[in-house]
Amino acid sequence: MLRHPAICVFIVAFLIPSAAYSQTGQSISVPPDSPRWDLQEAKVTEYQGRKCLLLDGAAAVLKDFEMRDGVIDVDIATPAKRGFFGIQFRVANDGANAEWVYLRQHKSRLPDAMQYTPVLNTGANWQIYNGPGFTGAVDIPKDEWFHLRLEVVGAQAKLYVKDMDKPALAMNDLKSGVQKGEVALYVLTGATYFSNFEATITPDAPWERHLPPMPPGTLTKWKVSPVYDALARNLEQPLSKSESSAMKWQDVEAEAPGFVVLYRYYQAPHLNVTFATDFSKRLDPQPGTKVVYAQTAIKSDRDQMKKLYLGYSDEVSVFLNGQILFRGRSAQNFRDPGFLGIVNAENDAVYLPLKKGSNDLTLAVSELGGGWGFIGRLVDMEK
Repeated sequence: MLRHPAICVFIVAFLIPSAAYSQTGQSISVPPDSPRWDLQEAKVTEYQGRKCLLLDGAAAVLKDFEMRDGVIDVDIATPAKRGFFGIQFRVANDGANAEWVYLRQHKSRLPDAMQYTPVLNTGANWQIYNGPGFTGAVDIPKDEWFHLRLEVVGAQAKLYVKDMDKPALAMNDLKSGVQKGEVALYVLTGATYFSNFEATITPDAPWERHLPPMPPGTLTKWKVSPVYDALARNLEQPLSKSESSAMKWQDVEAEAPGFVVLYRYYQAPHLNVTFATDFSKRLDPQPGTKVVYAQTAIKSDRDQMKKLYLGYSDEVSVFLNGQILFRGRSAQNFRDPGFLGIVNAENDAVYLPLKKGSNDLTLAVSELGGGWGFIGRLVDMEK
């Protein structure tokens, strides 16, 4: 069970693999009181004349069932004013990686009323994967039954809300990399009822990625350090040559359109961020904050100034040739109480005084929750 990053506390229920149902083309209906449900704080009840499952900070995992491609149908009703409810699918056996699509009734009709995020090493990545293919507007009925349908086909998925002819959210490129796994209903918060659950396995479609283009100037070749306790380090101090030489670096490559998604390589930290509920505490140290160093080389044919467009989550220090140039903080709720910390290459701009030859660019990237990563693009000043 994976808790939403907005709360900054995650719980992972590690799922035990079992003999999986996999008969293609046959639908199964699972009543609320079926023993096939692994009820993790979920309850069987009645609501508006229907027998159903009640979830509120709970999950219901379908046992003995694994799905690559298929269709999930379920009816939902929620009286809650605020909440996060949806479906986790292709949940890996260790429970640490999955796909997750959910709705937020307090965001009804807004551009992020529904959201898809991959879960990587127990961490949701909604700050990195955002916009078309990840978020969308939809009207979410309150206190009445409506239908959800999730269609999963290869590396894509579609979520239908009420209207079964036109998808409300088209997920054009599923990001977790998990190709087969378990299915769960999950509600982070806000009482939500589920009934008429049905699952259908469909034939495997070709696995075709739909990646965005890699813009010119994107920095794609990086090496990353091990994880450190951010509060134990001076993040305005560059690494010494001896420190850097002693570190065990890992070569990584940015994924289109240029993100280095650090949850792919490291376990996600799960903090209770104090300023999430009290803005006056935003400058307080946040125990549990983690930091990773990332390095790349920039070759220049002359001494010149270049602009580095930089997006990051949640904090960054920028060093060039052993000198600090920039310190930025972009965590959720940090810049103002409603700030989400969404990552894009235009979050900030840093001007790099490059020397002729090779230049060492180092980032210290810290994380509190919601997606750990960065993106950088170099542009000429005259442009």
